[in-house]
Amino acid sequence: MENQASLLPPEFENETILKIQLRILPFVFILYIAAFLDRVNIGFAALTMNKEMAITSQQFGILAGIFFFGYFIFEVPSNIMLHKLGARLWIAPLLIVWGLVATLTGFIHSVTQLYVLRFLLGVAEAGFFPGVILYLTFWFRKRERAQAVAMFMMAMPVSNIIGAPLSGWILDHVHWHTLGSWRWLLILEGIPAVTCGILTYFVMPSRPAEAKFLREDEKNWLAAELAREDQQKPAKNVSALSAFESGKVWYLSAIYFTLIIGLYSMLFWMPQMVKSLSARYSNSKVGILVMVPHLVGLVAMVLVSRSSDRRQERRLHAAIPAILGGLAAASLGLTKSPVVSIALFAVMAAGVYCFFGPFWALPSQFLAGLSVAAGIAIINSFGNLGGFVGPTVIGAIAKLTGSTSGGMIFVGASLVLSAVLVLLLPMESDTW
Repeated sequence: MENQASLLPPEFENETILKIQLRILPFVFILYIAAFLDRVNIGFAALTMNKEMAITSQQFGILAGIFFFGYFIFEVPSNIMLHKLGARLWIAPLLIVWGLVATLTGFIHSVTQLYVLRFLLGVAEAGFFPGVILYLTFWFRKRERAQAVAMFMMAMPVSNIIGAPLSGWILDHVHWHTLGSWRWLLILEGIPAVTCGILTYFVMPSRPAEAKFLREDEKNWLAAELAREDQQKPAKNVSALSAFESGKVWYLSAIYFTLIIGLYSMLFWMPQMVKSLSARYSNSKVGILVMVPHLVGLVAMVLVSRSSDRRQERRLHAAIPAILGGLAAASLGLTKSPVVSIALFAVMAAGVYCFFGPFWALPSQFLAGLSVAAGIAIINSFGNLGGFVGPTVIGAIAKLTGSTSGGMIFVGASLVLSAVLVLLLPMESDTW
């Protein structure tokens, strides 16, 4: 089969990859938008929720981060279940459950209840992101993988480009049936996940062999290509246990941990930091201003991931943006100018978002079989604990000093550290 595939014209290869890109990537992209809205809309809800519920900055930091403990505990088993059951049968119920939990969050009456539901939201979402990263390895070869991951992860900035102005508008205008606007924000933005879960069950093919949009010759070619790449990987890295025993997996986990500190510190605290720039800003205006950095980050993310795939280079494409993002984050405390602050947030967003495509192309270069599922889940679950550390540290420092400046310096240092760790990776990908 491999010899037959190698004799096929380049047009066949390009047309098959394009078919897969057009059919798979837009769908998982939409699913991730639903996931990210539910994960980070608490940052906008805080603009009115914190005052109504008497939530301190320290409590909000814990509230934002507790999501990631549930995420951490259930991520590896969830990803192994996806590998065994298939994406359609596993991702669909996850979407429905977390959509229901997100909607229930709008009906809480105490901070303790909010803690519990945010933890449960993390449990429900735990299998989604690493599951999709694994899912993409079923469809894309190494040479297309960074761009495929980046196109999927474009949903992060896009969800904020859509969600920020929408959330600001809801906070200013939706006060139905005596419920506060922040409650409606959480309720309304949980509904898309339930809808997407039902849709996933009916339209998402688990593997290329189930893909009705591919011809048999296209399925055979793709299977041969992916099998050839798997054969070139070390034979020992095929079991779930081998991923836990791999020093490379834990090293990548440490890199991801420092990067995620920056991501979620930015996502959870940016609305409040932008709001503090002027007493005249309505929630709707805050939403529009918060949208700008994510729009810049989206464009940068696409360009860097394409460059990374074209050059088959990962280290510099991840490290340089992270350094720039870290310097921008640390500089946010030096200015009160709205224009300069939004510009710095834009550089920070670009630095963080550009990191993901090149970074997530690395694990599948040295893992194969079930170890890919376990390895991706380990990296993501451990790394996402940074989503607890970053927002919590900012909240604690803000309570002590009355300012987020010290916390953002910590965040900037963490992003620079992630870049340093990436630069210490071997130059040649085949050593991975």
